[in-house]
Amino acid sequence: MIIGLVLIAALGALGYAAFNFYMVKKLKEGTPRMQEIAKAIRIGANAFIVYEYKIIIIVAVCIAIALAALISWQAACAFIIGATMSASAGWVGMKIATYANVRVTNEANESRSLGKTLKVAFRGGSVMGLCVGGFALLGIFIVYLVFGMLLGQIDALAAGDYNVNWLGLEAPFTMTVSSYALGCSIIALFARVGGGIYTKAADMGADLVGKTEAHIPEDDPRNPATIADNVGDNVGDVAGLGADLLESFVGAIMSGVILAFELFRNAGTVSADLLGNLVLYPILFAAIGLIGCIIGIASLLIKRKLSEDPHKELNMATWISAGVTIVIGFALTWYLFKGKELSADFAIGWVSPWVSAVVGIVAGIVIGIIAEYYTSYDYKPTKILARASVEGSALTITQGLALGMRSCMAPVIVLAFAIFGSYYLCGMYGVACASIGMLSFVAATVSVDSYGPISDNAGGIAEMSYLEPEVREITDKLDSVGNTTAAIGKGFAIGSAALATLSMMTSYLYSYNEAGTDLILNLIQPLTLAGALIGAALPFMFSGMLIDAVAKAARKMVDEVRRQFREIKGLLQGEVLPDYKTCIEISSQGAIKEMKSPAIIAIAFPVVSGFIFGPEFVGGILLGSTISAIMLAIFTGNAGGAWDNGKKYIETGAIEGHAKGSPAHDAAIVGDTVGDPLKDTVGPSLDILIKIMSTISLVAATVFAQYNLWDWVMGLLK
Repeated sequence: MIIGLVLIAALGALGYAAFNFYMVKKLKEGTPRMQEIAKAIRIGANAFIVYEYKIIIIVAVCIAIALAALISWQAACAFIIGATMSASAGWVGMKIATYANVRVTNEANESRSLGKTLKVAFRGGSVMGLCVGGFALLGIFIVYLVFGMLLGQIDALAAGDYNVNWLGLEAPFTMTVSSYALGCSIIALFARVGGGIYTKAADMGADLVGKTEAHIPEDDPRNPATIADNVGDNVGDVAGLGADLLESFVGAIMSGVILAFELFRNAGTVSADLLGNLVLYPILFAAIGLIGCIIGIASLLIKRKLSEDPHKELNMATWISAGVTIVIGFALTWYLFKGKELSADFAIGWVSPWVSAVVGIVAGIVIGIIAEYYTSYDYKPTKILARASVEGSALTITQGLALGMRSCMAPVIVLAFAIFGSYYLCGMYGVACASIGMLSFVAATVSVDSYGPISDNAGGIAEMSYLEPEVREITDKLDSVGNTTAAIGKGFAIGSAALATLSMMTSYLYSYNEAGTDLILNLIQPLTLAGALIGAALPFMFSGMLIDAVAKAARKMVDEVRRQFREIKGLLQGEVLPDYKTCIEISSQGAIKEMKSPAIIAIAFPVVSGFIFGPEFVGGILLGSTISAIMLAIFTGNAGGAWDNGKKYIETGAIEGHAKGSPAHDAAIVGDTVGDPLKDTVGPSLDILIKIMSTISLVAATVFAQYNLWDWVMGLLK
């Protein structure tokens, strides 16, 4: 059966990830001092993620029980599978990052070659990328095979014979796959929010005191917050990133699967045979994308010698992944749809879904290019921002805000064209295909993204191990490129989130409307308009809570670093080592404590609103929050990335008379510190917010559409 292709792709990716894990572990760790620092980072990262996962397990069990009670036991099981797959990817990614960092440092120290060091960092990052694609598809295969085929949910759905739970509500296969996506989303939310608070609290504490007050270099071993900062890179920028993009990947696929059932089944214009192919297409296209990523990643790793241009090498791996996906995707589309009696939504025949997916791929690449333009110091906007630092920190902040705001328009225009074009080609199913296309080579983009934090960690280890400046120059160059690739990855994530959420909105409307009715969300209707207004404000409140959480944790870190500088004699002179453990504990406790409220709001807000005001109000919330979250995510990601690279531009000596340690550099550090929670906590969390709200609303809509306070009160007043 062709569904076996999904299992082949998943196992192939996980097998290649295991091979790369082994190849990284084989490499030397370097000097005893390097090994000691790497061990401290590893212990800190392990301790945090274990404690974080304990919290997540409690939340996941509570949600699974609620799903079993209100929806079906199948939905609860699928939710647990999704949570397990996402947590597994994050765990493996964190582990490899803590092993790869010191080996990247050692490679840079021994070879003094940018190309050879890049290969080690990318091999480590590829484990995270391949695990994201592999675990996501493995879980989808299990859900499709067990619940869809063996337990007959797909045939029952196609025949209109739905499961009905004890509340008298339908619980079809679409609810099962939605619950799988919800499981992935829950892990992503806690991992990204908790990891983001951890890493930025440590980073800000290290920078504000170490760089701007004590005027010691970044990652200086005298700074007590350096180990916590390096731990944060692993738990936030690797484990959190992996769970985030896995959730995006699954959300895109599931939106296509659900929409195939809901849209075409309700329209009643396609045969059961074609409906089966429409359901399979998003899953198989994702499998092909993963195969393309394996080829793209291998193309870089099997090269005998890499150039000294890391950006070029990383881009080539990504382009190869996308190119293979497009070519094989065409063959898949021909196989599934050629000669079939198609729906009227297929504007250009059997090729319509493939062209829609290509539209998504192209849109993702263009959004990535735009993000690179606004965040890389190779281009004018970031150079202007860096030069503003000469005038002081106030103008640095002002210029960065302006850059971030201006950067919103171009990617949103691209996104709008992608929505319009894919809808014209294949209706709402085409929009879902565009979302899948945008993330079809997610394993490659995550590999490129994950190599950045590994390189950042490697630079910290080099500094704390007193290695020669040339080693740090190599790792800094890789880290700088990593900042830009991270901004590109965030562009892909928010773009695909917008497309997937729009697709899920249609499925959401189908979930509580009778078949054959017009799917209209009337914004003029007061309840919907009120929901849209509140929904538009929600991402701002969510972002404010995250920034406040980072600030609270960072404030404690700053106080601790100042205390150690003041009370530990000989610390600033380098005669004794600081107390790293206390700083790690402060970041861990702050992250765990502060992540709970934003996470609970993201989960509970649409559900509680639905039980009070009903599905139209929640529809307004979803629409308003999606629109404002897109703008905020782009703004925060690009502004933060530009501030970071503006600082690095000054550190290269590009602005004459204003190098490291100058007042301009101090101003740039302030800008980078302001941008830290924006680009690494707020921006990445917003795409999770809109997807988790859409997914949980889709799952719960059948319940609160029937049982809500508003309808009950209106019934009494009639």
